[in-house]
Amino acid sequence: MDNASYATLTRQSGLMQEMRAIANNIANASTTGFKAEGVMFAEHVKALGPDAHSLSMATATVRDTIQSQGGLTQTGGTFDLAVEGDGFFLIETPGGQRLTRAGAFQPNETGDLVTPDGYPVLDAGGAPVFVPQGAGRIGIGPDGTIGANGQPIGQIGLFRPIDPDLMRREGGVMFEAPGGFEPAPDGRMMQGFLEESNVNPILQISRMIEVQRAYELGQGFLDKEDQRIRGVIQAIGR
Repeated sequence: MDNASYATLTRQSGLMQEMRAIANNIANASTTGFKAEGVMFAEHVKALGPDAHSLSMATATVRDTIQSQGGLTQTGGTFDLAVEGDGFFLIETPGGQRLTRAGAFQPNETGDLVTPDGYPVLDAGGAPVFVPQGAGRIGIGPDGTIGANGQPIGQIGLFRPIDPDLMRREGGVMFEAPGGFEPAPDGRMMQGFLEESNVNPILQISRMIEVQRAYELGQGFLDKEDQRIRGVIQAIGR
């Protein structure tokens, strides 16, 4: 296989990665708090020898999360929360602490505020948020302060990753932040709202068509290269 075929194969592999990302975005276009992702293409240059030209190939192994604000839907739910601006909720999972923008929470039977999967929501100090049963009318302020009948009883934490480029998606709407996280002073919470997915289905479908056409062109080139190489081999063997 010559260098042109190697270069085309790496491009095809990258296009497949992008197609998977696009398909995942479209599948989650209505998922609360979902952030769309794209694939970052880069050039990998390999030296072939002191007297030979280098080989340049495309790589697409890094997925970039698009952090733009999704639309806000009013639900009226007491513990439905949306983040406007910068920031994530912090939740405790069996694998460790994770960040999320999906704010559909509810108190469990013990009074801890949890996600639909039962993971505790953490406060500004990293402890589970507790809402006493029968506390009365609950209000949640823009800074996450929880009030019951006008008296503060806790505060939901709002955090941001120290290095957003290190964030790793986990579980669709959860993110691991290996670089750590810190309080997000510029974000604000909105009670009775949920953040929609920031996926634009029309743009994603348009991009899917472009990627599919690019992949078909690459496959056509590989098929022609295969025919050319077979023809050379047959000619030499005669």
